[in-house]
Amino acid sequence: MYLIIVYDVNVERVNKVKKFLRKYLHWVQNSVFEGEATEATLEEIRNGIKDIIDEREDMVVIYKFRSAEAFKKEVIGIEKGYCEEVI
Repeated sequence: MYLIIVYDVNVERVNKVKKFLRKYLHWVQNSVFEGEATEATLEEIRNGIKDIIDEREDMVVIYKFRSAEAFKKEVIGIEKGYCEEVI
């Protein structure tokens, strides 16, 4: 599956969430990550995020798609976290 994760967390936890998500997904821009993941990886991501954030004041949104081809992406301007796929 393909994931897009966006978050709005307290400044104290921003870098912790960013560092954690970089283990699994590609950084796109401030507070946005995307990439392929399995169900098992998604569960690891969910659990890791729950350990980092305070659910009473932070928000993380996970968008799930069947594949990267399931949606169209348009970027206007320069991509901050552009990452070519390596084969």
